[in-house]
Amino acid sequence: MYSTVDRAATVPQDGQTELVYVGTQERQIQALRFDTSTGKLTPIGPAAQGLKSTWVAAHPHLPILYSVDDDNTREGSVTAFSVDRGTGNLTRMNEVSTKGNGTTNLSWDIPSMTLLAANYGSGSVSSIVVDQDGRLGALASTIKETGSGPNRRQASAHAHNAVVDPSGRYALVPDLGADRVFVYGFDRATHTLSPDDEANPRSFVAPPGSGPRHLAFGSSGQYVYLLTELSAEIVVLRWDATQGRLTPVQSLPTSSPEFKGIKSGAEVAVSPDGRFVYVEDRGENSLVVYRVNSNSGELSLVQRTPSGGDRPWGFEIDSSGKWMVVANQRSGKVNVFSIDPSSGTIADTGQSVDILSPVSIAFVK
Repeated sequence: MYSTVDRAATVPQDGQTELVYVGTQERQIQALRFDTSTGKLTPIGPAAQGLKSTWVAAHPHLPILYSVDDDNTREGSVTAFSVDRGTGNLTRMNEVSTKGNGTTNLSWDIPSMTLLAANYGSGSVSSIVVDQDGRLGALASTIKETGSGPNRRQASAHAHNAVVDPSGRYALVPDLGADRVFVYGFDRATHTLSPDDEANPRSFVAPPGSGPRHLAFGSSGQYVYLLTELSAEIVVLRWDATQGRLTPVQSLPTSSPEFKGIKSGAEVAVSPDGRFVYVEDRGENSLVVYRVNSNSGELSLVQRTPSGGDRPWGFEIDSSGKWMVVANQRSGKVNVFSIDPSSGTIADTGQSVDILSPVSIAFVK
């Protein structure tokens, strides 16, 4: 079921290159070489095949890549691959079942070395231990939710993302189907999630039909930036880590006022210095940049620019904060944008690679 593709020759590597892995809807992970001095992308080819790898994530320290298997016909799982930095080849290490369906997103809690997996199909979230050598350890917990909303895609709960807060005591889970950001307890010592308090729930209730998708914490840990998929809004929330509660501060449409198409928010990230928030608007095929008010957490629009293709699905900012690589799913393009660290603005470099149905990006140094 799983296979790697041999390369005819080793690709040269130096201190100015990183590997980029692209998760796709084509049951394969594609490998690219990225020159961090010029922004040039060079295709390597398929690095692994067999999984529906719609989300890939890199280990924070080791040359290891993790992939979901986003296949609703069987139980979801996460697979660990060792990375050959010279060739870009991936070698399967092991996999762990999530005890959920439609595993669609991974996020790290680095202090506890835990991977959180959102299972969209079953409306559940799983926590998985990651061993010292990067192998996947035990499945520590899985929590399943219920809930629905007015949109036809909201017949049941659909967890889309799960992020541990800076205190390490809670996990925030945007759920597209339930119009909620569920707030679970999290124990770093045991890697386990615990359900919300039914008698006194902490979860944030989003506007009906908004479809919460992904969120990111600001650099201070006091504010959360929530992107909704169905209404394409960026919602600023104040986070109270002592109570485990979210309070709305601001909500802005990510689409331009003249846009009349079907709205769709895709991805959100905070710049490494915390001064800017970047949003992918899938409906309008655009990338949107906001400046953060460090006192209030509020956002102000800096830039809205085309994504370089059709239906931008995912993006990743490299560790230097100077480059953004964007997966445009429908047009089959992976595009490179430069980032101006002082202004936060982005510019299409003209560098792109053709890949069928790209949806997620991960950098491996």
